Amino acid sequence: MQLGARVFTSNVDGQFQTAGFSEDQVHECHGSIHHLQCMDGCMQDVWSAEQFVPEIDVETCHLLNEPPVCLYCGGLARPNVLMFGDWNWVSGRSDTQRRAEANWLSSQAEALPRIVVVEMGAGTAIPSVRHFSHRISQEYGAPIIRINPREWQVPSSRDIGFATGSLEALRGIDLAMEDRADGV
Repeated sequence: MQLGARVFTSNVDGQFQTAGFSEDQVHECHGSIHHLQCMDGCMQDVWSAEQFVPEIDVETCHLLNEPPVCLYCGGLARPNVLMFGDWNWVSGRSDTQRRAEANWLSSQAEALPRIVVVEMGAGTAIPSVRHFSHRISQEYGAPIIRINPREWQVPSSRDIGFATGSLEALRGIDLAMEDRADGV
């Protein structure tokens, strides 16, 4: 029986959706480059960046076509991404994702004896994912499986840290689960 999964990510590149996770399974806590917002903040709205296809001069790293514009005021649009010290980020889309995540976690906590956090590549320099992992561990009694070549140390003895890259660790976990299912 498949119980489901959610993704909490600080990445803004949409790679989890590219990998097959549906939009409603992902919480992008720092926003997404695949969505835009008004640079001047004329509206607290976010829209798809699908219509904007940048043409880049690779050698000079300059935009060759016109930059994206706000759907409402016609001014400059920007990616809906949280920058450092960014008081103008429109967080509505991420807030909606956070609420969906909270609802899912609550429903799983009632139905399951345990939630597991699999944390890949999250470090302490930008600790958004680490804070999330620790909060879920505390609130739901969820063990953490931390995969990080440099910062793999875990907060408790119930947690597991892998000092390796994500692909290698996930392949090892998959193999161990197959062996266990086969009775090895």
